[in-house]
Amino acid sequence: MTRKNITYNQPLEKEIGFSRAVRIGNIIAVTATAPIAKDGSVHTPGDMYGQTKRCLEIIKDVIEQAGGKLDDVIRTRLFLKDMKRWKEAAKAHGEFFSNVQPACGFIGASSFINPEWLIEVEADCVLQK
Repeated sequence: MTRKNITYNQPLEKEIGFSRAVRIGNIIAVTATAPIAKDGSVHTPGDMYGQTKRCLEIIKDVIEQAGGKLDDVIRTRLFLKDMKRWKEAAKAHGEFFSNVQPACGFIGASSFINPEWLIEVEADCVLQK
């Protein structure tokens, strides 16, 4: 099977050695995605909803670059710095996935690489043939 790596031209991709997403066959795995603005800064500092929405926008984009669509998402994982704010993240998640309803988990995280990040999101897809 052919492997397709999707990068997002973010500095840490080369430094750490990872791809934003990897597609092999009909599987797409999207790595933990941070709320990085187009200019490389933190998107909407302090805003859990806004950061979650940005993470999901990036995820949607890389899934489409890999040949998939949001309907192919079977699992999401939301890593939250403050679990008390889960409803803000859930609101954004619902805007993207209320019709798809993938398996979903909210996981508490004590910190991220950038202390301004409130969330990181992962997704797994199986493309329907």
